[in-house]
Amino acid sequence: MWRTLHPNVKTRITTSFLSRVVGSMVFPFMAIYFTAHLGAALAGTLLLVAGVVQFLAGLYGGALADALGRRRTLLTGEALKLLAFTLMLLGNLHGPNPWLTFAALLLVNISGGLINPAAEAMLVDVSTPDTRTFMYAVNYWAVNLSILIGTLVGGWLYRDHFTLLLALLVAMSVLTAALCTALMTETRAASPTARADLGLTPLLRNYAQVVTDRPFLLFVLGGILILSIEFTRTNHVAVHLAQHFPRTDWLGVTLDGVRAASVLTAVNTLMIVALTAPAARWLTGRDPHRPMHAGFALFALGFAGLAFSTHLPTLIAASVILSIGELLYVPTRQALLADLIPEHQRGAYLATHGQVFTISKWIAALGLPVGAAIGGTGMAAALLLLGLLGSLFTALALRRTTGERMARA
Repeated sequence: MWRTLHPNVKTRITTSFLSRVVGSMVFPFMAIYFTAHLGAALAGTLLLVAGVVQFLAGLYGGALADALGRRRTLLTGEALKLLAFTLMLLGNLHGPNPWLTFAALLLVNISGGLINPAAEAMLVDVSTPDTRTFMYAVNYWAVNLSILIGTLVGGWLYRDHFTLLLALLVAMSVLTAALCTALMTETRAASPTARADLGLTPLLRNYAQVVTDRPFLLFVLGGILILSIEFTRTNHVAVHLAQHFPRTDWLGVTLDGVRAASVLTAVNTLMIVALTAPAARWLTGRDPHRPMHAGFALFALGFAGLAFSTHLPTLIAASVILSIGELLYVPTRQALLADLIPEHQRGAYLATHGQVFTISKWIAALGLPVGAAIGGTGMAAALLLLGLLGSLFTALALRRTTGERMARA
């Protein structure tokens, strides 16, 4: 199946993998970097500002991808990313320079706001309903493997070899920019009215059409609820295990709550990496609706187990269950998303959908105070409810779309 994918798809998956491997060695540790040099309060404020910049850049990047073309927008983002990494390296060659590093981080986030909507729209442009489930499954496998490798290596090298990691970022950015330039072809020509389309009024008008598309908004809402479940891993679940997990000897290693959380994350990641290929083969050619909803249910059930249990075998079983759910719902949901999006506005729609991750993180952050108030059992029930509602809203979105298509036919 890999050989049958469009060259743009293979190039995007390859360059994304390479970028994430090195990026995962650095960016998960930026909060530590800014806290060490500027203090926790200022570091938190700066990272919040960086997140807002990325949010706005992503929305504008989606409009650019529709107006200027996918390849042109993506290559502009790659050039900005190379500039940002170079600045970051130069700013830390002779000791830390947190303010130049922060300016470079803002450029990195702006470049991501250009690259991601353009790349996502390009993937949809060159794929078909028959190939999308496989394409997104392979992409998801590559993302998880790259993060696993990058985080492990970065954890060892960050403290003593930060400059080396930044040099690797620059080198990898040169490579990925070269691959994109040489191997990617344009899938959408620039609009004849591109200059006019890039003003504030056309931008707002473009997104006004997106936010009045009810089936799409229902689908986005369903995605927000499902991803909110996943992001409880780093707040409620992490705190729950840190506070309540009893020290346990496991395979000759003494586990506390923090180490147990790492083990469970490793189980999840290794299952995704090991089972994506067989799951993709099984899903290919099947109606994606049922596997997706089954995946939602298993995903919510697994996280509900993590939310209240302190029994290691139960926690491992829950991680296995949620991993199977993840394998089922991620590629199928992505494939169905592509069917919801009008061809002439793919950049804007995918940029809007990209904010699902940001909003889900905000909602999941409520898991800390809510979990403290209602306890582990209450949080487990809340996560199951989120899964049910996410599945319901997604079903309503797809039913409305099917009905509208039948009416137009």
